[in-house]
Amino acid sequence: MKHQSPPRSGGLAQAFGAYFIWCLFPLYFAALHTVSPFEVVAWRLLFTLPFCLIMVAVLRQGGQLCAALGNPRLLAALALSGVLIGTNWLVYVIAVMEGHVLAASLGYYINPLVNVLAGTIFLRERLTRLQWIAVALAAIGVAMLAWGAIDTLWISMGLALSFAGYGLVRKLTPVESLPGLTVETLVLLIPALALLGWQGSSAAGLAMGDSLANSLLLACAGIVTGIPLLLFAGAARKLDFSLLGFIQFVTPTGVFLMGLFVFGEPLKPVQVVCFLFIWTAIAVFCWDLLSRRRRPATN
Repeated sequence: MKHQSPPRSGGLAQAFGAYFIWCLFPLYFAALHTVSPFEVVAWRLLFTLPFCLIMVAVLRQGGQLCAALGNPRLLAALALSGVLIGTNWLVYVIAVMEGHVLAASLGYYINPLVNVLAGTIFLRERLTRLQWIAVALAAIGVAMLAWGAIDTLWISMGLALSFAGYGLVRKLTPVESLPGLTVETLVLLIPALALLGWQGSSAAGLAMGDSLANSLLLACAGIVTGIPLLLFAGAARKLDFSLLGFIQFVTPTGVFLMGLFVFGEPLKPVQVVCFLFIWTAIAVFCWDLLSRRRRPATN
């Protein structure tokens, strides 16, 4: 069997950084529970754009940004990834603000399995025998969770498919993380303004300006959103898509534990068994990676 080359350490650091920050997102969005999910997503989009433009100027990546905007194929690909990540944000914020934190965590448990399938089908990535065993163990655990959450499965599947699609498009699009994210937010600018106009015309109106706390949290949405996405997009360009997806189990585990201990959602026996399967799978996958890094790649 042909072994994969060891992953680049920079990509792993970026991936773990992004996934750890995303673990904390339920706390951020729960603090905005009085704000409409549509308004949260709209401000998130609007404030991400100036953050990206400032970073482009500081890092002198304006040439790369202009090149991406002037290339119709790249622009179309980034428009697609923008729509996918915007959809993911909306479903996630609705789930957290409606009290479905565990359903959101399930979505990101399903996502690594979708990534592995996408990597083998679309990118021709090859897994070792131990890695396939790990995938099978994780699939059993995820299936047990999904069976016990049929009523909110639309949330989980929506999150898993939209984020897997986003990662795959970014993997295949030859644009650096910062210019790519900038184009994505530019594409979503009009939908964001439309959402704000719709929310402002509703009976509830806009929450921005109603209180200092909400206004500051909404204004920080650009930084909170941009940093992990930049890390993720950078990791997606460096790592095998299957590996990128599998180590994503860090995020749903953190979200799950937060839902359990911070938000007080009940723990079911099936969830305990599911965790045993998933963490056994992670241990097997990590063992395989470590063992391959200790020996040179062979044909």
